[in-house]
Amino acid sequence: MTRTLRLGYVPLLDAAPLLLAEALGFAEEEGLHLNLHPAPSWASLRDMLALSQVDAAQMLSPVPVAMALGLGRSPTRFEALSVLNLNGNVIGVSQDLAVRMRAQGHEFGFDDPRCAGLALLAAAGQLRIGVPFAISMHRELVQYWLAALGADPARLDIRTVPPPQMAAALAAGDIDAFCVGEPWGSVAVEIGAGALLLPGAALWASAPEKVLATRLGWAEAEPGLAGALLRAIWRAGRWLDAVENHAVASELLTSPGRLTVSPDLIERALTGRMVISLQGQERQTDRLIVFHAGAANFPWRSQAAWIGAALARRNGLDVAQTSKTAAAVFRSDLYRLHLRSTGTDLPAASEKLEGALASSTAVASERGQMILPADRFFDARIFDPSAPLR
Repeated sequence: MTRTLRLGYVPLLDAAPLLLAEALGFAEEEGLHLNLHPAPSWASLRDMLALSQVDAAQMLSPVPVAMALGLGRSPTRFEALSVLNLNGNVIGVSQDLAVRMRAQGHEFGFDDPRCAGLALLAAAGQLRIGVPFAISMHRELVQYWLAALGADPARLDIRTVPPPQMAAALAAGDIDAFCVGEPWGSVAVEIGAGALLLPGAALWASAPEKVLATRLGWAEAEPGLAGALLRAIWRAGRWLDAVENHAVASELLTSPGRLTVSPDLIERALTGRMVISLQGQERQTDRLIVFHAGAANFPWRSQAAWIGAALARRNGLDVAQTSKTAAAVFRSDLYRLHLRSTGTDLPAASEKLEGALASSTAVASERGQMILPADRFFDARIFDPSAPLR
């Protein structure tokens, strides 16, 4: 018997595992039909899940953590069953700002966060930066990056702009720069509104960008449905990461009712071959977005702890206690329970030192060893979840 689940998403590339789990039949093979509900903004998607209008949703990774900490207006609590993707964001600037930065000698290399950030701060006065939601990895990484470079917080005006509206806001002069998920950064380039400055992966090489979120307790109350959903989405992510599937994925994701952009923009992000300016300059970025490889879907408790520590510092909360509360939101235990049947290898631990891997490294797994990719922060700082104050 096929059972129907209602899934919410915001039209972005990193909603692809949900969209393709249904389109490619992975959900059907798990006995599911996924009824997909697009949302115009992250606030509306959060409310859809909180009000039980959907059973699960693509979600900004900091949102379930923030709700567990009592931040935000909703008393509902969420938990993250898996990570949907690592990375996937780009940072861009307006045409005027790009011209000023080039005049000062910045070459838009797309791979040096320190150089790019200092050039941005030197060329801008008051800097209005668009992010998709006030509680998001976009905001946390932008603030982490610019603060590490000595930016005066009084110069930064961080504004919320829904992803599909980001390019238009840049073109209208409402913001000077942005951090947004693909393909909406590339749309800004295509309409001549701006240039791309950096991939988000340059700030944190393995940032947990979106998660599969459910209401607290749903997965344990419905273990059969939760397991089937996790496996279907996991299989879709594995399919997406295969290079030979990128062209087909780009066509499927831009078919009617999904992402309203050209297949070329999707393929750019999947391959990491980004066009960064209206003049056609290209840059190649490894791991611009990752859906499966290197245990990308595993919900590390240390990732949630890092998010919790960042939110604590910004909101004046106790960092140690907040990190502990946050870690419990990423349900590595449920992920292990439901994914073992796929035959995939799983990490032996559920937390790690975030930012400690400078290159691909062998670590202990349930079967012996597995390879994890680099996860460095741009400033080489290391986050220890057992000592979050450092």
